[in-house]
Amino acid sequence: MKKKQIEKDKNRENKRRKKKTWKKVLLVILLILIIAIGWFTYRTYKNGGGLSGMLATVVGHDENTKKNLKEIRVLILGVSTDLDSELTDTIMVASYNPNTQKANLLSIPRDTYTGKNKSRATASQKINSLYNINKNPEKTLEAVNELTGLDIQYYVVVKTEALIEVVDAIGGVEFDVPIDMKYDDPTQDLHIDLKAGLQKLDGNKAEQLLRWRHSNTKNGVMTTYPSEYGNDDFGRMRTQRDFIVATMKQTLKPGNIFKIGQLLEIANKNVETNIELSLAKDYVPYAVEFNTDEIKTAVLPGTTPDVKETNGVSIFVVNKTEAKELINSMFYEEENNDSENNTTNSIEGNSTSNSSTNSTTNSTSNKTSTNTKSSQITIELLNGSGDKNKLSEAKKQLEDAGYRVKKTGSTTAISKTIITNKKGISDDNLKQIKEALGTGSISTNKSSTSIVDVTVVIGKDF
Repeated sequence: MKKKQIEKDKNRENKRRKKKTWKKVLLVILLILIIAIGWFTYRTYKNGGGLSGMLATVVGHDENTKKNLKEIRVLILGVSTDLDSELTDTIMVASYNPNTQKANLLSIPRDTYTGKNKSRATASQKINSLYNINKNPEKTLEAVNELTGLDIQYYVVVKTEALIEVVDAIGGVEFDVPIDMKYDDPTQDLHIDLKAGLQKLDGNKAEQLLRWRHSNTKNGVMTTYPSEYGNDDFGRMRTQRDFIVATMKQTLKPGNIFKIGQLLEIANKNVETNIELSLAKDYVPYAVEFNTDEIKTAVLPGTTPDVKETNGVSIFVVNKTEAKELINSMFYEEENNDSENNTTNSIEGNSTSNSSTNSTTNSTSNKTSTNTKSSQITIELLNGSGDKNKLSEAKKQLEDAGYRVKKTGSTTAISKTIITNKKGISDDNLKQIKEALGTGSISTNKSSTSIVDVTVVIGKDF
């Protein structure tokens, strides 16, 4: 009996010791977790807090990492893969600065001429042919750098399939389709049928939206985007830019962070890029909290000469003077401001070979970024709301704010109000016009022949 009692006491004592040991182990684990969470919370706070700070901490950033990041500029090429040829029907320059949280989207017209003598132009000299001819993006990148004066190092080539899969993966994209779109091309098995207005687009409808330029011919009439929005390719480029912004807004929602694996898989299959993962991860933590309303969008300015002057080939010729002004106001504005503050003409980060060009164009940029009094700004006001009374209402609001409405008229009904910079009006001026109207999407489409500074098309949202 005594033996049994002794064994029971030993067992009881062993159990007691084990419990104490486990309690100590759990206490140590708990302390480690508290320290780890505290450290992570502290690092997240030091990295700016929120989702951005958390992601920055996860990838090993500290509070100095972002300060050392420069603006990144990337050439985006959208390649149609439904034909035998692979033409880059979407060509854009995108930039993002994580410190200022500013971004730009500049469209390059696909018919932009890259040759030297336009009187001997050929279709192969159009910028959208270069990728198909050379089977790589290097020549296109070289041509864009020559046209813009930007030293773009990186490119992203996106196939049509990627767009469809990404839009479906993020649950669709809410977008305000600017105009009814109806078009059929049996040779491409392409059928477009979209109604104007705010709606959620899946991948298939997104492709229809971005490929539409004009409608089927009916009674000899072919409908395209209204001229104030941008005819044919210009309207298409505007829609592309607006849709990319809307897609970014949807993709950057916190819920889609958990879909990163699926998005990377889509990119791996359908995207060609020279951006290293190590570089991308430096920018991603700060991009997740980017405000897409801060994106500047524009199209490279120029003209389409008569085909009689261009060897029978329809081409777009860049206006070098206007392009230089636009490039500086979009991509060098921050550097120009720093230059003014430091009373120096040098631009940090630019190569010596570009210094002469930059010093010339900086003075131009400073002019275009200067605010203009509202009384000196002339506006063309067009009614695309479908309501006759809205025109006089909008005119009164603009004139009450001090603007000169020089010309009025009506145009094709559109869903969203558009404010287009036709001259060298500053961003602040454009934002003030938007505030006067209470709504509007801002873009730039400069024209040396425009008789007004700004064109405003009021939509159904006014």
